[in-house]
Amino acid sequence: MTQLRSKRLPGPGPGSRPGLGKALITVTALVASLGLGAIAPAKAATDAVTGGTAAPRWTGKAHGFASLDGGTKGGAGGKVVTVTTQADLERYAAAEEPYIIRVAGTIKAEPFGANVVVASNKTIIGVGTAGELVQGEFNLKPGTHNVIIRNLTIRDSYVEGNWDCKDTDFDGIQMDTVHHVWVDHNRFSRICDGQLDVRKDSEYVTVSYNRFENNNKTFGIGWTENVKTQITIDHNWFSGTKQRNPSADNCAYAHLYNNYLTAQADPGDPVWTYGNWSRGKTKMVIENSYYKDVQHAYQADTTAELVQRGSILKNTSGRHDAWGAAFDPRGFYKYELHPAAAVPALVKKFSGPQAPIGR
Repeated sequence: MTQLRSKRLPGPGPGSRPGLGKALITVTALVASLGLGAIAPAKAATDAVTGGTAAPRWTGKAHGFASLDGGTKGGAGGKVVTVTTQADLERYAAAEEPYIIRVAGTIKAEPFGANVVVASNKTIIGVGTAGELVQGEFNLKPGTHNVIIRNLTIRDSYVEGNWDCKDTDFDGIQMDTVHHVWVDHNRFSRICDGQLDVRKDSEYVTVSYNRFENNNKTFGIGWTENVKTQITIDHNWFSGTKQRNPSADNCAYAHLYNNYLTAQADPGDPVWTYGNWSRGKTKMVIENSYYKDVQHAYQADTTAELVQRGSILKNTSGRHDAWGAAFDPRGFYKYELHPAAAVPALVKKFSGPQAPIGR
């Protein structure tokens, strides 16, 4: 979708790097317990570890905002089906009944950019690590609720030579005025428009352990004057992406933690290459993330609020805004916060499709 632009105002200079915080041995022990190998010395955040187990959970239970107000269970209790064709995927995804839909292998959507409409009470999950939707979009219409999309690769709806994609609407996943959606452990690559668009007045959304790669407009939230959306964004890897990582406009609550941003596409653009953006009246909290080689790591409109704590900034430039009180995520749900120094190794290993999930 077309980027909603707001007046860019000068913000404060880059924030200081995190203090010494917890000893590096805490980070090293965590990395070893996860089987991630060696980690380069780095400074851990003061509030680096808050308890809980170290390893990511392969359970189908949603966390964050998607876990609230009844939770997000997808197609639980419905029939389990395995699909290998576009026709079967479309038929079960749009059905009125709950389904757990296992995508086995590559499904190439026709015509190019075709929508797969996803109705309420569905789980769509890749089998093994090979489940793919190519040159197509998962589309959630207004009123859709209780949907889980996991363990898939969604790729290649990019129109060659059309970097800005203003004349198309080929998203990877697009949702309008939905509630209770969990997008988890997917890989998005080379989508012409938004890889993930959470639009209008969508509520109770969690986006976790995904890989966003090789894209211009990556992950947008908003397109509404109302301030309703509650969204959790954790343990995602943004690599080779230019803007909207994410851009969050008029979110009531946007909680970003343990995300890894690096290797931006088109870093020479002084305005529209950026990391996280708190826009409109958004209240955003960023915790223990890792920014490497990122321009405008995090920024906020003067009408928005942004709290940042515990993140590591390596070779970042441009805006590093932080103002307002935002909100306390722990007033809504419990969550496990990993040390920022462990984020690159952890997210590289555990983001994107995973065999244990797709069994």
